[in-house]
Amino acid sequence: MTGPGGNGHAALEPGIAVAPDAVPEPGGEASARPIELTEAALEALLFVAERPLTRREIAALAGVDRDTVDARLGDLEVGLAERGIRLLASGDRVELATAPEAGRLVARYVGADAVRLSAAALETLAIVAYRQPVTKAAVERIRGVDSDYTIRGLLHRRLVVELGRAETPGRPFLYGTGFDFLERFGLTSLEELPPLDVHVAARLAEEGADALGGGVDEGMDDAEGGAGDPAPDAT
Repeated sequence: MTGPGGNGHAALEPGIAVAPDAVPEPGGEASARPIELTEAALEALLFVAERPLTRREIAALAGVDRDTVDARLGDLEVGLAERGIRLLASGDRVELATAPEAGRLVARYVGADAVRLSAAALETLAIVAYRQPVTKAAVERIRGVDSDYTIRGLLHRRLVVELGRAETPGRPFLYGTGFDFLERFGLTSLEELPPLDVHVAARLAEEGADALGGGVDEGMDDAEGGAGDPAPDAT
């Protein structure tokens, strides 16, 4: 569950105070003058951001280099480790989110119980998380069943996101996980995913090897049906 300001964040209250020197300069040139990127300033920026920010954006806003941004992000991550807010990182993007251990209390406040996922959805999500970027056809080869409905459901819940298209016949979509996946499972990055059994990891690597251009006709694989996903009310 994210903090105030971003996707799924609680909206900032109207009338919230802003320091006079924080008002943008005429002309809107955010990087006209370098601004000291302190840990506190970075936390405030991520707090009010309406979406995850890239390290490049933060560097441009503050007028500093990437090494400075990376250093301040590291400081902030350590500083938040024992607090109710966490720093989440997904690739080059970062944002703030509530700590997993505070999830039940925060969910009670917003009145949102976690949506339960079916076994099919969890299985599909696990394949995407560990094999990303991966095509739908590769997911279906691993599962052995049609996965169109399940993937669409995970996309709708933003647990799975489109990462682009594969360089294979038909240019199928590549899928991966985003910030909502990290938030839902209490992770700060994909590096915190539990290690897979060596045999399971080998199977995932073998079955999904074509996802980035193995030359397999994904359109033909998509047409080959399996037992299929469960009925809509099961996911």
